[in-house]
Amino acid sequence: MSAYLSVNNIEVIYDHVILVLKGVSLDVPKGKIVALLGANGAGKTTTLKAVSNLLRTERGEVTKGQIQFDGTRIDRLTPNDLVKMGVCQVMEGRHCFAHLTVEENLLTGAYTRHISRAELKQELERVYHYFPRLKTRRTSQAGYTSGGEQQMVAVGRALMAKPSMILLDEPSMGLAPQIVAEIFEIVRDLNSKEGVSFLLAEQNTSIALKYADYGYILESGRVVMDGAATDLASNEDVKEFYLGISSGERKSFRDIKSYRRRKRWLA
Repeated sequence: MSAYLSVNNIEVIYDHVILVLKGVSLDVPKGKIVALLGANGAGKTTTLKAVSNLLRTERGEVTKGQIQFDGTRIDRLTPNDLVKMGVCQVMEGRHCFAHLTVEENLLTGAYTRHISRAELKQELERVYHYFPRLKTRRTSQAGYTSGGEQQMVAVGRALMAKPSMILLDEPSMGLAPQIVAEIFEIVRDLNSKEGVSFLLAEQNTSIALKYADYGYILESGRVVMDGAATDLASNEDVKEFYLGISSGERKSFRDIKSYRRRKRWLA
């Protein structure tokens, strides 16, 4: 299956000196959910920001390689251009306009679209269909809603831009397991019913592999393993280092240091 989003051997440098990504390549086929996995600091968020062109706001840049979306090179475009092409990023940390209501937050997502009031109302109802909890809280200030509701607002706001590809960064961060499952179920619904493709960065490997079609594992800015989600979930290294499951004898902390497993995976 051809790639809808293709990241080809990119390097990312911050402040002209700090090398963060070292030759990262990955593909997201159209209509699929692809998980970007790894520990904190592995380079997941940087990869998403490289795709969405938000690196410049943090003095970062793609210095090698290129990124293509639907056959067009995008790593030299603006974030606004990308939104118009159908690529939206949902940032980690549930960024909302705290002083605006839930519905006002959602409406900001349609800012780049020139649609009628009737169409805008229709788009809101579409979002409320997937997030019925937001409809009941639509007049509440976003800053006073729960963490789970704020995450729903962030995803719903992205949906208002009518994206065909969503870059979802750490959707489970700081949320109760029940809320995490609810959000991932909505991701699956959006994928299956609306055909939205997802590249999601996630530390919670177990739930990400449950919902994804394919996965890439990042470590220290490099892809150290990739494969179908079902294969990764059953892989002994992944089970041991990311799922906390081991079929063999218990290993000491020294045995699972990242450089040791990276050396084994890259051998």
